[in-house]
Amino acid sequence: MTLRELLQHPEVEEVCELRSTFGIMAYHGGGLEELTDVIGQRVAERTNSSYYGIHQPAALKWHVASHHIDPSHSAQLQGFLDHVHTVVTLHGYGRKGFFTSILLGGRHRTLARHIAQHLSTALPAYDVCDNLERIPTDLAGQHPRNPVNLVAQAGVQIELPPRVRGQSPLWWDWDEDELSPHTTRLIDALTDSILTWGSGR
Repeated sequence: MTLRELLQHPEVEEVCELRSTFGIMAYHGGGLEELTDVIGQRVAERTNSSYYGIHQPAALKWHVASHHIDPSHSAQLQGFLDHVHTVVTLHGYGRKGFFTSILLGGRHRTLARHIAQHLSTALPAYDVCDNLERIPTDLAGQHPRNPVNLVAQAGVQIELPPRVRGQSPLWWDWDEDELSPHTTRLIDALTDSILTWGSGR
């Protein structure tokens, strides 16, 4: 599966909203890594950040690995990467031993530490990890072709477990039309971290 093939699917939506030179991406959004697109768009709107997302229908779930998200397959993606200087990419994951771990990878380590401080304060029930030595290699966002590393100042890859996205049994009785309290706190903390980030804005 290539990015070009994914984007050719009639039910896949590619979204590119250019605002400031700070960008937020959720290219595994929609039904694949659920709520990453919702979180990304809300934070982008509240911070005047640019947004790029690929939103899949619930039944599709086609996964293109990050290092295969090739800008040559999408004019909108290339335009986004040319426009922004710094980026935060949002991903969803689930792995035994990490169900309350929020992982901050990518090559912009100063920004990773800055965001981690905000997330740790807002979400004390989670292990917010910005130590690359503790993050599994395949979740650390270090590949040179990963879009998080293709912009001028690089960025931060945030891996979000199901619980903080409102997708775990903890929230089965929650009104599905509303975001879970943890998701709301996550959005607030990401918003604050970006609004207080001065470098490269």
